[in-house]
Amino acid sequence: MISTSAFIGQIFVTALVVVVAIFVIVVLVRSIRIVPQAYAGVVERLGRYRKTLQPGLNILVPFIDRMRPLVDMREQVVSFPPQPVITEDNLVVSIDTVIYFQVTDARAATYEIANYLAGVEQLTVTTLRNVVGGLNLEEALTSRDNINGQLRVVLDEATGKWGLRVNRVELKAIDPPVSIQDSMEKQMRAERDRRAVILTAEGTKQSQILEAEGARQSAILKAEGEAQAQILTAEAEAKAITIVFDAIHKGNPDSRLLAYEYLQTLPKLAEGDSNKMWIIPSELTEALKGIGQGFFPGAPQARGGKTPPSA
Repeated sequence: MISTSAFIGQIFVTALVVVVAIFVIVVLVRSIRIVPQAYAGVVERLGRYRKTLQPGLNILVPFIDRMRPLVDMREQVVSFPPQPVITEDNLVVSIDTVIYFQVTDARAATYEIANYLAGVEQLTVTTLRNVVGGLNLEEALTSRDNINGQLRVVLDEATGKWGLRVNRVELKAIDPPVSIQDSMEKQMRAERDRRAVILTAEGTKQSQILEAEGARQSAILKAEGEAQAQILTAEAEAKAITIVFDAIHKGNPDSRLLAYEYLQTLPKLAEGDSNKMWIIPSELTEALKGIGQGFFPGAPQARGGKTPPSA
């Protein structure tokens, strides 16, 4: 049988082994630190800053080194609640802002400021009031890019010592008072109506100009067509007369034939809308004499003439 002292010794050895095992496990747990990607860990040794842990497996001195909460090194997007801001023309507008920033130095973000998110928010509000306070309402509504640029420069410079980098600052909304919004809507509506009236008047004017230009061109073309037609008609008549004249002279006509053709040509002189008066030439009587003598050789001559001799 095992004596009592031996049994107690076994129990003591077992307890000691268990204690040593627990101590080793605790030491390993306190010594090994795994930092995820895009995070950083600040290590303090006996209350003072020791180093910054990088992503991966890290070994610490147990019970001497202590790691503070991990710092997110990714770019962060923070949207702040609407802030009332007074413009240069004493109007209160509500402005929503969004900030894109990133922690670049985990040590500075841990020790230089207690809460960098609250610091960035308050700094944004004060800077926004300073920038917008120098602008009137219209400039504030139309100068968002300028305001964004000024905010980013000021915030980036001020947060640099906190280990932060401000990448972008955006104004989500600028809401003027309700009464100002109504006035602006009425103004815009009146401006749109004015532009519509102007465009309508311009359209009517252009339409009338085009119609007048079309009528003028039509009248010009019509007059040119009529003139061309008259020219062609006159040229055709002149050509016809020339042909008849040449044919008559080639046939060696006598006086009676010439007189007859002369009478046939006289009515054509009266044709046309422009011929309102027809003047009978003096040669008409001589033509009539020739015709009378040609068809009636024994007929007496006109008054004042002599009676032809009898056969």
